[in-house]
Amino acid sequence: MEYTKLGSSGLTVSRICLGCMSYGDPASGDGQHPWSLDETASQPFFRQALDAGITFFDTANMYSEGTSEEIVGRTLLSMVPRDRVVIATKVFARMGPGPNGSGLSRGAIMTQVDASLRRLGTDYIDLYQIHRVDPETPWEETLEALHDLVKAGKVRYLGASSMWAWQFAKALHLADLHGWTRFVSMQDQYNLLYREEEREMLPLCRDQGIGVVPWSPLARGRLTRSADEVTDRSRADDIARKWYQGESGRQIIDAVATIAEQRGVPRAQVALAWLLSRPGLTAPIVGATKPNHLDDAVAALDVRLSEDEITALEKPYVSQPTVGYA
Repeated sequence: MEYTKLGSSGLTVSRICLGCMSYGDPASGDGQHPWSLDETASQPFFRQALDAGITFFDTANMYSEGTSEEIVGRTLLSMVPRDRVVIATKVFARMGPGPNGSGLSRGAIMTQVDASLRRLGTDYIDLYQIHRVDPETPWEETLEALHDLVKAGKVRYLGASSMWAWQFAKALHLADLHGWTRFVSMQDQYNLLYREEEREMLPLCRDQGIGVVPWSPLARGRLTRSADEVTDRSRADDIARKWYQGESGRQIIDAVATIAEQRGVPRAQVALAWLLSRPGLTAPIVGATKPNHLDDAVAALDVRLSEDEITALEKPYVSQPTVGYA
């Protein structure tokens, strides 16, 4: 395993992050995530991750209505001392009834951080991330509340997720202006089929020393199989059908397949190796519901693509509609 600092912060993380959206009660949320693994089925993946040297684990309060956080807390912390791992979670989504049951108001943040801490079974969160922007709450209120969590010791570092670059720049400026704790990471969608973040967000992050921890690094699995192949999850995944379409996507998937065949490695390793080679990239968030998912992610660290291979992977790309911010 390789390790690196999260942006310009002093926090060291593994270069592969285990995404924990796949772990939770499959019956939660009226069965919206029927592919989720329950606690018993999830346990081997935490052990496999730890054995591979992964120290970075990402979840969110909304995943499977909080049961993902519960599984992360009970399972992970039964296997390793708390200070050996970096636990990241998120706040924003609706977690309760009424007008204050979601969002990034001071009240919502204070309520939800305590709920996450209870579910995780820990007294601090390493990386607390805002899941989306709350257009109904002033940035100043959100940022000061997050700063207070850091000062109270409930949270150690702050991160953000998908938004427009101008919004992130505004948040960074306001934090600097008021002397509040700055965001150290950006969790955005970035993969071979969706590279719109290269226009403004990624250059901003490099300039400001922000660590980048992209979600959906394999485009919800589309980069690991042929364009027409269907899985149980993709059959129920309306989002993927909307986001990853078009002839250019097929050409990219074919290019991944060609390089993987030539190298004698799975397609996932090629797609992740490309991502890991991008400047400023800290750690892709990789979901795992089969042992080979983690094996491929770790093996990708040793795959070095040639310039010709990178060109073949990137050349078919055409501009895509901006998605994933809401």
